[in-house]
Amino acid sequence: MFRIAAFIYGVSTYAVMFLTFLYLFGFLANLLVPKGIDTGTVTPVVSALAINVFLIALFGIPHSVMARPGFKEWWTRIVPKPIERSTYVLVSTVLMIVMFWLWQPMPQLIWHAESDWAQVVLWGLFVLGIFVLFASTFIINHFDLFGLRQVFLNLKKKPYTYLGFKVTYFYKFVRHPLYVGWLLIFWATPAMSLGHIVFAIGMSAYILIAVRYEERDLERYHGATYTNYKRRVPMLVPQIGKVHETVTERPLEPAS
Repeated sequence: MFRIAAFIYGVSTYAVMFLTFLYLFGFLANLLVPKGIDTGTVTPVVSALAINVFLIALFGIPHSVMARPGFKEWWTRIVPKPIERSTYVLVSTVLMIVMFWLWQPMPQLIWHAESDWAQVVLWGLFVLGIFVLFASTFIINHFDLFGLRQVFLNLKKKPYTYLGFKVTYFYKFVRHPLYVGWLLIFWATPAMSLGHIVFAIGMSAYILIAVRYEERDLERYHGATYTNYKRRVPMLVPQIGKVHETVTERPLEPAS
């Protein structure tokens, strides 16, 4: 019964996460959602800024802490391993929903692209960011990243196997294309309001902080393989014409 319940839990969590991601894109674009980043009752700038910064921290800190190996080791004493990743996804999704719900609009314009070509370019970059984001998750292993592989293997009574280190496609040009996708989504907009730029700056700062901890964990786990990759491939800004060779490392259990 636990295996079936865990599978249903993982699939349900994934579905809620996917819908929340779609809402996020509409939220930032102020399109097709009940509440966009610039809609709602306008409050004084200082109080709105304080609340919005708090909401970004409320999402960012648990999201990063829960991804660290030390926390996972402690957390899986409470949460069964097969649903650990799904629970991480669920907590992150709930915190994102809280952010949408409580976000304070700050509609003062920072910039607005008047020309048609500029609007097309900026919306094109926004859509490109969504494509890069989702494509990067599939290059890594989309279903492992969001907990579905874990609950499926558990349902089939198969042991979980850790994924090896791979350098293919976008990862030959930049170490974190997934984050590049997010940055494009945060920043590419024809109308940048004060609230939107607070969101973009806050989430970008979170990415720049979190990526350092993530790389430390990757280097500890993969050793010289990742160190060499890190030395040759830029973190977030691709160097045109410079690529890393394709690498596929045999999956290993993480060091205890």
